[in-house]
Amino acid sequence: MTFWNRKIVLVSTPTNKGTSRIEAAYQESDQRRFWVPCPDCGAEQVLTWTQVRWSKGPEGDHRPETARYHCAECDAAWRDETRWAAVSKGHWVAEQPFAGVVGFHLNEIYSPWVRLEAMVRAFLSARSGGDETMKTFVNTSLGETWVETGEAPDWQRLYDRREAWKPGTVPAGGLFLTAGADVQKDRVEVDVWAWGRGLESWLVDHVVIEGGPGDPTCWQRLTDLLGRSWTHANGVPMNIARLAIDTGYETSAVYAWARQVGFAQVAPVKGVDGFNRSAPVTGPTYVDATVAGKRLRRGARLWTVATSTFKAETYRFLRQERPTAEEVDAGAAFPPGTIHLPGWTDSEWLKQLTAEQLVTVRTRRGFAKLEWQKLRERNEALDTRVYARAAAWIAGADRWSEAYWSDMERQLAVPARVDAAGINPGRTARPASRRRAVRSNYMG
Repeated sequence: MTFWNRKIVLVSTPTNKGTSRIEAAYQESDQRRFWVPCPDCGAEQVLTWTQVRWSKGPEGDHRPETARYHCAECDAAWRDETRWAAVSKGHWVAEQPFAGVVGFHLNEIYSPWVRLEAMVRAFLSARSGGDETMKTFVNTSLGETWVETGEAPDWQRLYDRREAWKPGTVPAGGLFLTAGADVQKDRVEVDVWAWGRGLESWLVDHVVIEGGPGDPTCWQRLTDLLGRSWTHANGVPMNIARLAIDTGYETSAVYAWARQVGFAQVAPVKGVDGFNRSAPVTGPTYVDATVAGKRLRRGARLWTVATSTFKAETYRFLRQERPTAEEVDAGAAFPPGTIHLPGWTDSEWLKQLTAEQLVTVRTRRGFAKLEWQKLRERNEALDTRVYARAAAWIAGADRWSEAYWSDMERQLAVPARVDAAGINPGRTARPASRRRAVRSNYMG
C-alpha cells in the first residue's frame, strides 16, 4: 500500500475447475492468450492440445516420435523447429476489456525447451496411470483446470454390465487384495477388492459382520477375515494385503482393535473433504487414544484420506467405455481403471455405490467449492470402495515400479498385458531429454 506504482503478480498452475484460485483471478483479468501465425497459410491461432497428432503402428501401438502440430486452418503439419519459429512471431491478444488487471495463459506447447514427442509420451503415460496422473498432465502441461466429473453413474447400467466368474475366486488379472471396512452402530461392512495393472479392479467379496463395535465377537470375526484366503484363478491362495478401516464411528474401539492385530495389515483411516491436496492419502501419524480409561503412551497409526479424490476416480472408472464381448474374445484389453462387478452384486449394493454426486456450492463468503451430496441415505458400498482404494494406495500400488508388477505377474503366472499405447499400464516413463535454447526476443 506504500507505493503508488506497485505491481502484484499471481503465477500458478491451475487445480480443479470451480475451485482454482488462479482460475478465478484469471477470469477477473483481460484474459490474454498468445496467437501464432501458421507458416503455410498465415492463419493465426491459439495452440491447443487437440491439434497435436501422431501416427500408430500396424499393431495399433502409438508412435510419439511422429508427433506434429497441425494448423487449425489448413492442417499443415509443423515440426518442432517450425513450431518454435512460428511462436517467435506470435503476439498477445486480450479476450476481455482491460479493467486494471492483466492476465496471461500459456501451455507447454509454446515452450522452446519441449519437443512434442516428449509431451505425447507424457500424455500416454499419464492416461495409462489413472485419474491422478492425468490430472497432473492437464494442470501442469496444458495449464488447464481439471474437471471433476462427479455425476453418479446409472446403477441399472452397472447391473446390466455385471460379469460372471466363480464366486469366492480372484479373476486372472487380480494381483493383490485390499479391503475397506465401514463401521456402523450394529455391524461392520467389508468389501474385498482385487487390483491389477493400471488400477483395474474386481469386487471379490462382500461381508457383513453383525454386532457392531460394542460386541467383542464382531471384532473377532473381523480378525478372522484377515486370515482368510481367496483362491486366484490360477489356484494360488491370496490374503488381504491391507485393510483400511474407517475411524469416524467409535474411534477408540477401532484404534484398540487395530493395535491388537497390528498395523502391518490394518490401516485406520480418517476421511477429509476436498481435492486440493498434495496426495490423496497422507500419513501415517501417531495419535493418542483412550481405551478403558487408560492413556496410551503411543497412539495408533492414522492415515488421512481425501475421499473426494477417490470418489471422483471411482465414478470416472465406472463411466468409461469398455470393449464389447466380441472385442474381448478377440484379445482386446480393458482400459486402465476398469471396475469389474460380479453377477452376485444386487441392486441395493449398486445403489449404495452410486449414492452420491458432486455439486458446486457457495460458501458464506461467496467462494465456490465442490461438495459430495447424498442421493440416497445408504452409501456403505461407496465408502468401502474408497477405503479399499486408499488401502491400495497405502500398499504402494500407485508407486510400484515396472519390475515389481512383473514380479507379481510371474508369481501368479499372469501374462503381462500391454495397452493400446504400447506400454505397460502403471509403468513410469523415463523423463525425456529436454532441448535447451535461449531466445532473447522469444514471444516479444
